[in-house]
Order: sequence, then C-alpha cells, then structure tokens
Amino acid sequence: MAGIDLQTAEKHLAAWLEAELELTTHQSYRIGTRWLTKADLKEVRNQIKYWQGVVNQLKGRGRNRVYRGVLRDN
Repeated sequence: MAGIDLQTAEKHLAAWLEAELELTTHQSYRIGTRWLTKADLKEVRNQIKYWQGVVNQLKGRGRNRVYRGVLRDN
C-alpha cells in the first residue's frame, strides 16, 4: 500500500466499522413522503474487508503465499 501507513489504515477501518454500526439501526428514514438512505450496507462491508486486509498486510499478517517450482535438468 503505497503512501498508507498502519495508523491511517486503522483509522479508516475504525471509521467503516462505526459506519456499519450506525447503518444497522439507522440506514434509512422517511420525512413526509420522501425517503433518505444514508449508505449501502453491502458497500460498507466491502470497505471493512478492504481496510482489514490493508491493516493485516501492514502488520505483516497477510495471506501466506505458496510458490511452486519445477526442477529441470538442462
């Protein structure tokens, strides 16, 4: 992640987690005959997954990678 440090990534993750909590109780409301929807819960959850991945990567807890090689006699 170019230009993003761990502290920034953790702030973003915390903000998205807070947004998810807010949306679970107040995602939309009505004023008269009009409805207002604050945000799409699916998109918020996608952002949480993204920022959790960034935090894990910056902490060195990314996914393990497996590399295969084929030995050849030349």
